[in-house]
Parts: sequence; structure tokens; C-alpha cells
Amino acid sequence: MAEKSPGKKSIASRGIPSSESLYFPAHNSSEIRRFQDNSEAPTRNLWNLEEVVNFVFPRKYQEKYHEIALKFLQLLSKKTHLSGSDISAFVSENKASKATFYNRVLPRLRRVGILKVERETLVPVEGKRKYRPMKVTLSKTFGNYLMKIGDSWLAIVDDARSRD
Repeated sequence: MAEKSPGKKSIASRGIPSSESLYFPAHNSSEIRRFQDNSEAPTRNLWNLEEVVNFVFPRKYQEKYHEIALKFLQLLSKKTHLSGSDISAFVSENKASKATFYNRVLPRLRRVGILKVERETLVPVEGKRKYRPMKVTLSKTFGNYLMKIGDSWLAIVDDARSRD
């Protein structure tokens, strides 16, 4: 058995925190549309926004987060970028909890790479505080991340099969 070094703390394994995980239903589940044929070749159909959001906020387990994220991304895909005041208006118009949106939904969408949040520091005008307006845009990072994983796995499988 491996000994622990006295100064190094270890984290008790309780699984992956939900804030750092994605939802992958079984590949043959009725929850997702078919994405490959019987010979494992990818199909040409694409998943829509709601289906993609389901991997980040599964409707089955996080219905409210799913709903808010979907509405927000639909708005963002129409406008391409949103300011802090646009986001504030979205939250109040949709009667979403500010805490839920700003503490759960927005950070998660940013962390997985669906959104890019940029802040600009403005120099204060005399008598006013400095402030950092927010600009939110869609990001390709989520897709690039998953494509890298997928392409790497396909290369591993192809390499293994070529050795047969």
C-alpha cells in the first residue's frame, strides 16, 4: 500500500463534482438522436441548441438551469453579443433568480467553453467609481474541446484496429 507523505493533503474521493461534469446519456438512449449508423460511421444530422444544452444542464436532472440556459443561449445566438444591461434585462424578463443565473448558469456555460465573458476596465470619471462592463459572446471552445477528445479517441481506435 502506498504511504502518504505527512505534509501532502489528499482529497477524499466522492466522485466528480456536478459543477465540473457533463451529462452523457447512453449512446443508444432515446434521450438523444442517433449520431452514428450500424457500422459506427457518423450520421450527417446535427443536434439543435436544446439537445446540446442538455449535455451541460440535463433537463432530466436540472430542469430550471436547463430552461434558463436555453433561453439565454437562444437570445445570445440572435444578438451575437450581450452587455451587462442586456443580461440584467434578460434575467428580470424571464423571472429567473439572479443568484441562479449569475452563480450557477453563467459560470458553468463559461467554464465548459460555450460562452466567452470579457470585461473592460473603464477609467473612472471624476467623482465616479471605476467599473468593468461585461460583454458575453458565444465561443467555439466547447466544440473544439469535444472534437479534440473525439478525434484523439478515433485515432486510438484506428491505431488499435490497424495492428490486428
